[in-house]
Amino acid sequence: MPPPSPPASQVRTCDAGAAQSPTRGTVSEMARYFRSSNLASRVFERQLISPRPGATVNTIRQFYENLVPSYTIYDIDCPDYSFRKFTDDGKYFVAFSRNHQDLIVYRPIWLTYSCNEECDPHELPPKAKKFDSFFKQLYSIPLASGNEYICKDFFLYMECHRFGLFATSTAQSNESTATEGAIHGVPLIEKITFHLVRLEDGVILDEKAFCNDFINLAHSIGAYMYEDLLCIVSLRYQTIHILQIRDSGNLVEVRSIGAFCREDDELFLHSHVQRVQHLKKFYFHFQDYVDLIIWKVSRSTDQNLAFFAVYNMETTDIVSLHQNSSEELYALFEQFYDHFHANPQASSHGKFISSHSNDIHALDQLRVIKNKASSSSQFVKKMMTSLPYTCQSQSPSPYFDLSLFRYDEKLISAIDRHRHCTEHPIKFISVRQNVVKFKIKPGSDSGASDSRIKRISSFLFHPFFPLALSIQQTYMQPTVLNIHFRR
Repeated sequence: MPPPSPPASQVRTCDAGAAQSPTRGTVSEMARYFRSSNLASRVFERQLISPRPGATVNTIRQFYENLVPSYTIYDIDCPDYSFRKFTDDGKYFVAFSRNHQDLIVYRPIWLTYSCNEECDPHELPPKAKKFDSFFKQLYSIPLASGNEYICKDFFLYMECHRFGLFATSTAQSNESTATEGAIHGVPLIEKITFHLVRLEDGVILDEKAFCNDFINLAHSIGAYMYEDLLCIVSLRYQTIHILQIRDSGNLVEVRSIGAFCREDDELFLHSHVQRVQHLKKFYFHFQDYVDLIIWKVSRSTDQNLAFFAVYNMETTDIVSLHQNSSEELYALFEQFYDHFHANPQASSHGKFISSHSNDIHALDQLRVIKNKASSSSQFVKKMMTSLPYTCQSQSPSPYFDLSLFRYDEKLISAIDRHRHCTEHPIKFISVRQNVVKFKIKPGSDSGASDSRIKRISSFLFHPFFPLALSIQQTYMQPTVLNIHFRR
């Protein structure tokens, strides 16, 4: 006799999809349950849920909300050098001697130490609180000679990180003599030398000198590096020198763009003098454009008439010309900001530098500033002062990622610039959790200082380690260097 059938109310149908759904639901519930600010919980979550295709690196970078600098060594015992920056692969840390003659390159290392006696778990032993505990010197080489000095604000490196470019120069003179082809009123530097150095061992591979010229070396403004091409802007002679950096380590001049754009331009102009004069008379405003000079934004242009030219080097055509108040140019600037400068494509960290064209938080900040502006034209001019963009001037550190952290950009930002010191620590706040994750405080631990004395700070963040340096400089006083790291 067959067993009785169960009541209809107790009969349940199922299929393969329904059988799996409780499992997926359980995983999601477990992930939500374990999702917190705890690092171990994040690791557990990573094991449970695979990121969407193409989002793996973004997911991994979220771990930096938990991997933050948590300890500070104030006024660390360190060499009396001028510290410049990290390369974006994190392998090299560049410094210069105080007499601006020598180049010193370090390899960042993580703090390790041992104690023979019993150690305080909450305090580092004195021997660990030294610069050498974090950085290993690779070499020190003389770079400047004679009456030349290293420009401490200038340093560029190739994407492959094999070569670094440094600059030395003689003192600047404002009493420049009249020279054919030179622009009146532009200062003169007797000699500027660019040095191509192999970063691995400090061998100087090649040099390129410019005599009786003026190139703005501050913050590397006068040069731009893209892949194996190097552009150097001569303001005095209104010429853009384009050089190629060969694999052998040689600097080879490829082209010069200035009074002439092609090799045969000078011959053509001399043989068509009458035609050229006729063209000048034909264009009513031609002389206004002739009087323009190349000036790679090394001064404020928001109060001056300025133009931006898009130039095709192959055809020697001016593709477009925009005034610095152009709404059309600003629209391109807002939507395609990342196309105005080239972040290293070989660096997985450099690709994530925040901007208002790749980060909604940065875009919101820009639009708030725009809405507060009293004059749209002046706002556009102010924004245009950042163009053309300075090469390698932003830190790729995840702590400047605006999708992860908020901070006061008046006090600190990814842009490589000196800033006025603040009496209070700089807070880094988690965007997702809205809580302070860590603080950076330049200067001494005591915090007691004379507010009347001008003090400036600079910040150097490792591209991916939870490691940062804050450097405070005060007139006629020793430099104070603090190291902030995760202990």
